[in-house]
Amino acid sequence: MTEDVAGRVLLQREGHLAWVTLSHPGRLNAISVNMWGELRDVFTRIAQDDALRCVVVRGEGGNFAAGADIREFPVERADAAGVQRYHREVLAPALQAVADCPHPVVAQVEGVCVGGGLEIASQCDLRIAGESARFGVPINRLGFPMAPDEMRGLLGLVGRAATLAILLEGRVFGAAEAHALGLVTRVVADADVAEQARRSAERIAQGAPLAARINKRLSARLARGGALTEDEYQDYFSYADSRDHKEGVRAFLAGVDPHFSGD
Repeated sequence: MTEDVAGRVLLQREGHLAWVTLSHPGRLNAISVNMWGELRDVFTRIAQDDALRCVVVRGEGGNFAAGADIREFPVERADAAGVQRYHREVLAPALQAVADCPHPVVAQVEGVCVGGGLEIASQCDLRIAGESARFGVPINRLGFPMAPDEMRGLLGLVGRAATLAILLEGRVFGAAEAHALGLVTRVVADADVAEQARRSAERIAQGAPLAARINKRLSARLARGGALTEDEYQDYFSYADSRDHKEGVRAFLAGVDPHFSGD
């Protein structure tokens, strides 16, 4: 399979911001095995870049992603072993890399966001969608359920009842319904999606990076339930002696904008 046919995941940097672009021209950015691997690799690199403060994930050409590339299924999912390998060794690590990103991640959702595309968006922290964006997981028509590591993100957003409704009915639905379900953070005019995603990323980047990272870790930990350990409490309170905390308080009392360094 050629690189063009396989699609690409592109990374661009601009100061404290990064853009991750799903690119599969002519295929509505359907996500190939090659792209799943690149998504994992890109987010692994992003996680190690302490200069970053926010990441925006988007699709190329007016669509987020039309799920996995079904043309690859006869080869990649040809038997039970292939199905397990595809979901546990290809998709799951890529989605986990997005989920594990220490920096806030914003999904810029335009057009189609279904199947694997919705699974990626579900691992982001915010989802800003255009009015005409379309969502769903119509894999019941392909004869298979959603894999455990892929269902986890959807369950975390909308809960069991809505997850089952999405999977059992297999409908493709609009942005307003997605927002009502809790799949989408904000719905904006189609022409404004890119600008609103950028503004969201810039607002996040203007805040204290250390605080943002702790908020991500703590919210994920609290969502799992159970009492916090002493080490987990100390991880939370580790911001107390940070330069950014002191700078935030100083700037507020002085009536000026803070200048956060991430320290």
